[in-house]
Amino acid sequence: MTTLLFREDPYLREAEARVTALTGEGGIVCDAALFYPTGGGQPGDSGTLAWEGGEIAIATAVKGEGDSVVLVPAEPRGLPPEGARITQRIDWPRRHAHMRIHTALHLLSVVIPLPVTGGQIGAGKGRLDFLMPEPPEDKQAVEDALNALAARDLPVSESWIDEAELDANPGLVKTLSVQPPRGAGRIRLVRIGEGDAQVDLQPCGGTHVARTGEIGALRLGKVENKGKQNRRVHISLLEAG
Repeated sequence: MTTLLFREDPYLREAEARVTALTGEGGIVCDAALFYPTGGGQPGDSGTLAWEGGEIAIATAVKGEGDSVVLVPAEPRGLPPEGARITQRIDWPRRHAHMRIHTALHLLSVVIPLPVTGGQIGAGKGRLDFLMPEPPEDKQAVEDALNALAARDLPVSESWIDEAELDANPGLVKTLSVQPPRGAGRIRLVRIGEGDAQVDLQPCGGTHVARTGEIGALRLGKVENKGKQNRRVHISLLEAG
């Protein structure tokens, strides 16, 4: 079993671990995963690994077998040996930008309450694709509503349900193109707001900020035509943070 540190505390920047395996492609698997692996439209984390006698840059992380995470070195050189104790350090500014944008995209799905057909998260910018035959009549009104929602500084939390509960509440799934992973028995829900102030609740495995106020100011970018029924809506952070 791999301990998913990025899920236990998305603000953790450094952590110790032990190398449990090296893949045939030169990837590194540890017993505790600080690096978020690529998935759900969110890129894998980058950073460094250090151990006695060595250090290596990590370009990204991907999902391995079961719940394992495979760290992909930036260069094929000097890997830590299996069993080595290592220190993981993520590129925190990049991760934090992913967290801010990911949470902002959840808010965008609230402001534009239409089915989501795709999405992508970047460090400071992101987009959602909507089942939207016509573009928004007033882009400024969408941007203003998005910023007003973020400025409410709503708490962001998680809870878990089983697959049967999700099947009984299909409306929780906003994305048409990506379904929550099955087979583990539990589904993680990300909630924005609490009680009567709850504005969003949907399955998600990514990393998020603790409160929406941490997102900062947002700009609504291009709204692109992606077919007869689809529109791609871009957003970006105004400040690096």
